[in-house]
Amino acid sequence: MRITCKDVRADTVYDVLHDTSYRKKWDTNMIDTYDIGRLTVNADVGYYSWKCPSPLKNRDFVTMRSWLPLGNDYLIINYSVKHPQHPPKKDYVRAVSLLTGYLVQSNGPSSCTLYYLTQVDPKGSLPKWVVNRASQFVAPKAMKKIYKASLKYPEWKRKHNPGLKPWMYPEQNTLPCVSVADLTLQRADSLENIDESSLNEEKAHHSEEED
Repeated sequence: MRITCKDVRADTVYDVLHDTSYRKKWDTNMIDTYDIGRLTVNADVGYYSWKCPSPLKNRDFVTMRSWLPLGNDYLIINYSVKHPQHPPKKDYVRAVSLLTGYLVQSNGPSSCTLYYLTQVDPKGSLPKWVVNRASQFVAPKAMKKIYKASLKYPEWKRKHNPGLKPWMYPEQNTLPCVSVADLTLQRADSLENIDESSLNEEKAHHSEEED
């Protein structure tokens, strides 16, 4: 996917994608997100969970993320990993990011283009209409949210630790170190495949009875 962000600098969009404190302000689908630990000056491990429409179970990820400034452009990539202290949770379906990435390209001093590429296995056994709807509406809506959030970010950041940007200044990163030896690649086939299609059928059945 691609969206042109007018009146927004490339480094501002890059900051918005990194800033977990600000994400809580604009990402209405998010339940929780936090950094687990750092691997290098430009790589870390983090947790993210988001709401799914009832009666589906909510999803969560544990991912290893790396980032790289490329002159006036910026790159962020992640994929799912297993961390011994963050196993799948009882009330969530652990989804898998096979490869997800953002590329922010500068179009000059006040405009940029955001590219988004993702290959994700949401796990569970989702009805086809859910997958189709997610493909057509959820991702484009999220891109527009990022753009709108980027327009408001400079003003918000001036009031909330304006100099704190550990993704830009590694010396500010106080996360505990994570050993690569503790991490393994999270493969989709190693996770439980929860059948959620019946849940949807039950909800529809109850709705018909109420009518």
